[in-house]
Amino acid sequence: MVTKTYDVLSTELQDKLDKLEDYIKELDSLAVGFSGGVDSAFLLTVAHNVLGEKAIAVTNADASVPERELKEAAAFCKERGIRQIVSKANPFENEAYRHNSPDRCYFCKHGIFSEIKRIAGENGIAHIAEGSNMDDLGDYRPGLKAVEELSVKSPLRKAGLYKEDIRLISKAMGLPTWSKPAYACLASRFVYGEEITEEKLHRIDMAEQYLIELGFFEERVRLHGNMVRIEVPEKDIERLASEKIRKAVYERFKEIGFSFVTIDMRGYCMGSMNSTIKKTESLS
Repeated sequence: MVTKTYDVLSTELQDKLDKLEDYIKELDSLAVGFSGGVDSAFLLTVAHNVLGEKAIAVTNADASVPERELKEAAAFCKERGIRQIVSKANPFENEAYRHNSPDRCYFCKHGIFSEIKRIAGENGIAHIAEGSNMDDLGDYRPGLKAVEELSVKSPLRKAGLYKEDIRLISKAMGLPTWSKPAYACLASRFVYGEEITEEKLHRIDMAEQYLIELGFFEERVRLHGNMVRIEVPEKDIERLASEKIRKAVYERFKEIGFSFVTIDMRGYCMGSMNSTIKKTESLS
């Protein structure tokens, strides 16, 4: 299909987009692991622009994914005429995932992408891809080991794209996801060693949804036993701690089932649970 040049993009960003399109064209057909987030939405859109019907979206639906994210992903595909398949890989079938070791993401990603690979094969799709970018190489990411083992393609990294690049190009393309806050699965809210259960995930989902309804669109509710630690950007801490909102959040969180509710005074920090482990730690 014909690719497009965006006048608002710098030469560097246009070159990266061209490189991404050329790489995807070489793959011929592609199943994109699609969560509905900034990165996978951009990757899926480019893949669909280049490959047409030979690009499909595969979205996994399990307890670690909020219902709002699944609905947004479905709407995104429907509006653009992209075929979406919902997979049902269940990470809870893996005991190592439930026990929540620092390598939890490896076991989860391995199960999900194994299922995506099966779906791709059944639909005559040659390759599968995920949406990690260059910034993801700077944090502890055991899930990338599963990506490598299963020969999952990482087109955004192949093109040298960073998160900010993806947001800028997405904006130029008119994608509604360009300004969407970063999102990670709900299992990332658990302190390592805390057993993951569907009931706990549901409680975290309800708590975060309540904060979103209050206007805190970039937030995390981190679970530490029977205590939760709320993270919001520094600029929002004062508002969260104001008497009316503080009391409302406390009462709602108590209803949900949390015994203690705290505010992290540092503010929102992506991957903050990883601060308790060494970045060099790997699978044995």
